[in-house]
Amino acid sequence: MTIARWMPHRPHSGPAHVQVMAHRGASAAERENTTLAFMRARELRSHAVELDVRMCASGEMVVHHDPALADGRVLNTLNISDIPDEVPTLAAALDACAGMWVNIEIKNDPSEPDFDPSDTLATLVVDYLRTRGAPDQWLISSFRRETVDSVHRLWHELPTAWLDMGVADDAADALAKDLLGSGHQAYHPYVKTLTRSVVDTMHRNGVAVNTWTCDDPVRMAELVSWGIDGICTKVPNVALEVIAQAS
Repeated sequence: MTIARWMPHRPHSGPAHVQVMAHRGASAAERENTTLAFMRARELRSHAVELDVRMCASGEMVVHHDPALADGRVLNTLNISDIPDEVPTLAAALDACAGMWVNIEIKNDPSEPDFDPSDTLATLVVDYLRTRGAPDQWLISSFRRETVDSVHRLWHELPTAWLDMGVADDAADALAKDLLGSGHQAYHPYVKTLTRSVVDTMHRNGVAVNTWTCDDPVRMAELVSWGIDGICTKVPNVALEVIAQAS
């Protein structure tokens, strides 16, 4: 199977360059962050999958958005044998994503019970990805800037992105320069706060912009017209249709 690779921003490349990232897999069709959701994303011809990784008490990396299971048990207090089968390990998740590149979000929020200021999980992720071949199969992101900084220090060739709720138009240039200066290649802003000015500013600086989470085809079409690099969505089939219509 051909290995899919994440590509940095490419100026003037048109709608066909827009990458569709299945948010936690094809999560409108299957339970989020499961191997079924990831395989459905591939069936729908997504370019990529976005998923969330955490660490359990026994040290394994597991794919789950929230720090706790639905029954309230916190993941970092559980051994891997205590975790339901539908919660995949990172290894199983990446196997299910074969043929797509993967945006791995490292969950490390200071307000959550599994917060780790030492970024042990970042180290585990990087060490594991080194065993799986070329670094450009992956794009690593986190809301915690220190975490993505740690990832870049650990493996300079591994593409990294900062997740954010948004930046003001007049602050975007400084942010873009800061991201580039820190070795990061992409910015991941919340779709509801994203403006065309921010996209243009990031692109002038050579920073890719992948936005989350957009399921509205009208907004998708607008983003495509702005030259967005990636759209993270629960409905990748809809995004692909929008891109095809714009091409």
